[in-house]
Amino acid sequence: MERELPPVKTLGRGYKAMNSGGRPAKFARRNWFAIMLACAPAASPSLAGPPFATDDPGMPDPGHFEINLSGQYTRVLGGTTATVPGFEINYGVIERLQISVAAQLALSHVDGVGANAGPGDVRIALKYRFIDAAKDGWRPDVAFAPAITIPSGSQQRGLGAGQIQGFLPLWVAKEFGPWTVFGGGGYTINPGPGRLNWWFAGLGVKREIDANWSFGAEIFQTTATQRGGKDSTGFNLAALYNFNETHHIMAAVGRNLLHARENNEFSALLNYQITF
Repeated sequence: MERELPPVKTLGRGYKAMNSGGRPAKFARRNWFAIMLACAPAASPSLAGPPFATDDPGMPDPGHFEINLSGQYTRVLGGTTATVPGFEINYGVIERLQISVAAQLALSHVDGVGANAGPGDVRIALKYRFIDAAKDGWRPDVAFAPAITIPSGSQQRGLGAGQIQGFLPLWVAKEFGPWTVFGGGGYTINPGPGRLNWWFAGLGVKREIDANWSFGAEIFQTTATQRGGKDSTGFNLAALYNFNETHHIMAAVGRNLLHARENNEFSALLNYQITF
């Protein structure tokens, strides 16, 4: 997902770079991880394609890198979670195949109790584009992008899942001149007591204004991640600025439309991207 100045460039068959009162101590012990789970639908998929929660089939050319350094904040009922920084490396292995590794410094805060900080979970993913978009016609690019999350963060401190998790998504996208429509979704395997496997689905659109600026929006739906939890529908609004063919900055803000207090009252992401 790279753009050159000028002319506009894509990385291989990637897409133009734009890729979402005090409480007693027992509350903290019971809810560090509950708060993190509530934020998970908003936070975890956004690792897919900054600055969105919804990814696309774009990837670097073989032998090329895309590196993302990000900060993310999510507010929910009773607390906040954040990653400062988040770090992701995407590498084009061969034509149509990408490997990704993502890690983060996680922050978890419970109102009136305190905060924890430390290493978060690590995600390893592959992306394989098995259908290429038609140059003339409506056929989109389609990619399968399985990911596994390794529980390197502390579950007790609200910094990690405590269990290996899997995500099995399909992503599609199609360019129409300066417009790109993208979307898809997948199934998250979420083991552990009280937890539920859950679905994510998203749809977004991006508009290139010129060689520097692009803007976009998405809407996404997630099912409940834990017993007694609620499904959620959210949105993000995003902007991207290209300094040159290597350096890009992007930002997004959003919130949930349904059950916002429990899942996402407000979220924000700032991402610095290097492509080479």
